[in-house]
Amino acid sequence: MENQGRGSGPRPEGGGNVPEGLGPPGPLPYEGVWRFTAVAVDASVPQARRAVRDLLARQGVPVSDDTVYALLLIVSELVTNAVRHAALLSPMLAVEVAVGPEWVRVSVEDEHPYRPSALEADHGRTGGRGLLLVREISREAGGVCDVEHTASGGKVIWAALPLKPTRIG
Repeated sequence: MENQGRGSGPRPEGGGNVPEGLGPPGPLPYEGVWRFTAVAVDASVPQARRAVRDLLARQGVPVSDDTVYALLLIVSELVTNAVRHAALLSPMLAVEVAVGPEWVRVSVEDEHPYRPSALEADHGRTGGRGLLLVREISREAGGVCDVEHTASGGKVIWAALPLKPTRIG
């Protein structure tokens, strides 16, 4: 899996020449966007999962074990879907992790133009419910997910989960 990370975090506008204590505070140490590319093969699923887990730990992202588990399951499902359904038209895929002060977003991008939709549970089928699972995991964690077209005609499927527990009521 090739790491095309965009650094340890976003850079301040204007080259960062603002004296300390003036202007808005800088990004937190764990904030940033990282992108990994991989060949659309089965071996990329555990590689992507490991890369995301290691990145979260290395950056010191304040994420609960439950959220890490949810993110890794989402990454597994999305990469598996790209490998199974998009590899013919998209031999490469990209996994992106974006971390903000209160959320983490994982996405998988491929060049296949088909935009999948979440299938309803059909107990007679053994597969085809990955996106439904991603949607439910995201919802239960207080997050959101979506599928979008890319400028190149492919798609990106993403899920964003909060870093802090959501309050109910």
